[in-house]
Amino acid sequence: MTDHPAGPKRVDDATGTSLVGHEWDGIEELDTPLPRWWVYIFAACVVFAAGYVVVYPAIPDMAGTAGWTSRGDLAAMLTAETAARAPKLKAIAATPIEALADNPQLMRIAIEGGRAAFKVNCVQCHGAGAAGSRGYPNLNDDDWLWGGDIAAIRTTLIHGIRSPGEDETRFSQMPAFAEILGKGQIRQLVSHVRVISGQDHPSRAAKAGAALFAENCASCHGDAGKGNRALGAPNLTDSIWLYGGTRATLTTTIAKARYGVMPHWETRLDAVTIKMLAAYVHSLGGGEASPAAAPASEPDVGT
Repeated sequence: MTDHPAGPKRVDDATGTSLVGHEWDGIEELDTPLPRWWVYIFAACVVFAAGYVVVYPAIPDMAGTAGWTSRGDLAAMLTAETAARAPKLKAIAATPIEALADNPQLMRIAIEGGRAAFKVNCVQCHGAGAAGSRGYPNLNDDDWLWGGDIAAIRTTLIHGIRSPGEDETRFSQMPAFAEILGKGQIRQLVSHVRVISGQDHPSRAAKAGAALFAENCASCHGDAGKGNRALGAPNLTDSIWLYGGTRATLTTTIAKARYGVMPHWETRLDAVTIKMLAAYVHSLGGGEASPAAAPASEPDVGT
């Protein structure tokens, strides 16, 4: 780069514009002034920005002279939405949960409200599609531990399952059979469960496991292993498993037991939201008629 000596500004012959005074490999830069229209617009923007800072809350923790805030705008929108929803929520609150289905329009509103509440409170465990995962039940199927009619679902939501601090929580406790039976006996029990669930063929080990099952497991799961809804004991004869039905997983389940927990929502959500959640879960595909119909001797309950 070459700097020309100070003195009168040199002018480009072709354009008549002054030169900056620097030269790069024979190339010089024109000192072209900014267009007046651009200067005027820039000045107007500066004036507008200064006025905006005064009128609107452009500076943190400082309110503008207009008194407008985005928080205030949001609060007004939420207030209007709450007022619009109030009659619908009041109607849902006044309708017994078993009678919601008698009013299809109200039921649709309840289901949509429950869908929104599910996305906020339940997807972390049951998944966005309510299909569950290992240790978290699939809410789309028709197997229920504690009952799948809409009232039973609401009761589960209100009181939770083995939820600490809730006296009326759904509760069941499977013993850890490693403290009661030997390893060989547990293997025989696993063989029997895999036979009654249709995964293995009958064997000598499974026959011995059937006797152990009758002595230790039938009181909760029933003689045929179809479960007991009143006790929260799962059906062991279907292909639906909460933790898995492989030999290794069943061995762990029998030896160490499982103790899944669902929180009780009574103290976290209002009664209408819980009712709408129950309506949504019931609508997913596995909901039962109310009251749930099941054989009195041995309910067919899923895992």
